[in-house]
Amino acid sequence: MNLDTLNKEQKEAVLKTDGALLVLAGAGSGKTRVLTTRIAYLIEDKKVSPYEILAITFTNKAAKEMKDRLIKLIGEVAKNIQVSTFHSFGLKIVRENCELLGYDHNFVILDSDDTLTVIKRILKELNLDPKIYNPTAIKNKISGCKNELITPDGYERFAVSEYEKVVLEVYRRYSKTLKRNNSLDFDDLLVLPLKLFKEHKEVLEKYQDRFRYVLIDEYQDTNEAQYLLSKMISAKYKNICVVGDPDQAIYSWRGANYKNILNFEKDYKDSTTILLEENYRSTKNILDAANCVIKNNQGRKEKNLWSKNGDGDKLTYYRAYDEREEAQYVIREIKKMLTNGVKEEEIAVLYRTNAQSRILEEEFLKANLPFRVVGSFYFYARKEIKDLIAYLRLIHNEKDNVSLLRIINTPKRGIGLKTIQNLIEKADREETSIYEAITNGKELEFKKIIEDLKKVSDSVTLTELVDKVLDASGMKKELENEKSLEADIRLENLEEFKSITKSFEEREGVISLEDFLLEVSLVSDVEEYKDGHDRISLMTVHSVKGLEFDNVFVVGLEEGIFPHMNSLMDSQQLEEERRLCYVAITRARKKLYLVNARRRVLFGKDQVNPASRFIQEIDSNLVESNQKEEKKEEKFDKTETIREEAIDYQVGDYVYHEVFGAGRVVEVSGSLVSVAFKMPHGIKKLMKNHKSLSKV
Repeated sequence: MNLDTLNKEQKEAVLKTDGALLVLAGAGSGKTRVLTTRIAYLIEDKKVSPYEILAITFTNKAAKEMKDRLIKLIGEVAKNIQVSTFHSFGLKIVRENCELLGYDHNFVILDSDDTLTVIKRILKELNLDPKIYNPTAIKNKISGCKNELITPDGYERFAVSEYEKVVLEVYRRYSKTLKRNNSLDFDDLLVLPLKLFKEHKEVLEKYQDRFRYVLIDEYQDTNEAQYLLSKMISAKYKNICVVGDPDQAIYSWRGANYKNILNFEKDYKDSTTILLEENYRSTKNILDAANCVIKNNQGRKEKNLWSKNGDGDKLTYYRAYDEREEAQYVIREIKKMLTNGVKEEEIAVLYRTNAQSRILEEEFLKANLPFRVVGSFYFYARKEIKDLIAYLRLIHNEKDNVSLLRIINTPKRGIGLKTIQNLIEKADREETSIYEAITNGKELEFKKIIEDLKKVSDSVTLTELVDKVLDASGMKKELENEKSLEADIRLENLEEFKSITKSFEEREGVISLEDFLLEVSLVSDVEEYKDGHDRISLMTVHSVKGLEFDNVFVVGLEEGIFPHMNSLMDSQQLEEERRLCYVAITRARKKLYLVNARRRVLFGKDQVNPASRFIQEIDSNLVESNQKEEKKEEKFDKTETIREEAIDYQVGDYVYHEVFGAGRVVEVSGSLVSVAFKMPHGIKKLMKNHKSLSKV
């Protein structure tokens, strides 16, 4: 096999075929190429049978790409190599040994919804209120136990509180139900092979002899079960090659333990470690910035990315006035790129939380720029947002049958489909709205919630009304009780909706539910952009792992946002945030923009956040900034959208605004001034010292 196209370290990793090998592969260093070439070399040069090779990766997509590359390298023989995810490999073992595990050949695998149904049924059998003992939270707890290899008996010692005792009882019954029904869940595909290997040593040895060469990609993302499965299958021959990057370990929230890769050399005393530090993706300036940031982490193995791609452009740092100007700046820069021939698919905008996408989506729509939200729904298309809007629409107009039918049993209130059908038929007979047809039962309790909200809707602000809806409807409580990452994201999105109402109140100067719903309809009644070419990608930093773009914008680089507020008091979590930043930086091939805002309305709250510490950690020689005057606390600041000097406005003063023209001050409140402009602009609330506003 010709290895001349590989660099020295890559070639060394391919040729070191026997014994334990740790390949610490930096971002963009060609790790997939090393893995596939190593497998091809084993087969073609070392004459290893393809049946004796096990290659594990983390997603079906990655496994398919690896198999396709191997077929191109060595032909049809590659189809005989076991290239799969951990779960697919586990399924193979269970299927081949189901009788030893006490299952019939026709066992079924429950998906996430099926699992939830079983848990709900168990809670019903125990006469437990699902509002107190949230089925999804219990499901996630059981899944976490399984991945940490904690059985129901093992969990018993943790079950101290009343809630934990309920989880324990549900876990016991759940396990018995699955076994009785000849069913497995997704987690069993990791747990059962380990159980099999521990109880039947001869079976373990059979698989050890079968798979004499084991290769594992993204080793830093392994959880306890995956770690043990890797260790057991390779224990006899110790021909295990793991590839990964502890600097890109960003999944601790789903059970991954990056210490598995840090401890590899302890687990395999005679192992070899090879560093892949040459990056083929990015320019030197981008890599130097990434190195500047990540070197501040303690829990890592030292390596330093470098490239022959040349210095390239410096990073661009822009500090906007607020989140809307942040989005508008990104759009201005993108339009310049498109004018210069850059393709849309070569551009990505990255943010820390899903909630940040909302302003970006709005501004991209206004600018008529094609985009796709990767790994997420368009903000207004998300279920929780559509539910909240339906409540507001029904408060505004009780004859809105569509909104009523959407939320009458959301969250669950025990109003069945039969009841709803009876209401529809009654409304049809009486030629009235479904709302008016409600006269008794649990549906009357729902009607009372809406009536109470209607009574207060005229006496509170839109933002306050949203809070009341979230509380009175039970939406907020349901998600808080769920205690899952998905529920936290939905709660963040609902909180972010308050930023929309607050912005509307500030911009329009009036609190009209009718006007607000009309504006929301105009923005939300747009078809979501689908995946495909000719689209600018908007996504979270978690979603972008494994991808790369010529031009990358990282927005919201402020303390409390990125790094996230939840990490600021925990050194381990803060290091994971820094690894996330490292991932974000190393997605860029040619041009990287770091963007943040002086003030931001997020989750309905006005925030003034200092610039992210990650910006401060980058050598200033690598960065060009928009700030004219540097400040100690913001070392890259250049032009400002805010004047440094305070201007004293009085009611009656005549002013001029760059966009709205001539106007007159009608109210002064703190740092804000309300100005009456000629129609169609009307009254606008503005910052006193904004550069676009001046006295006449």
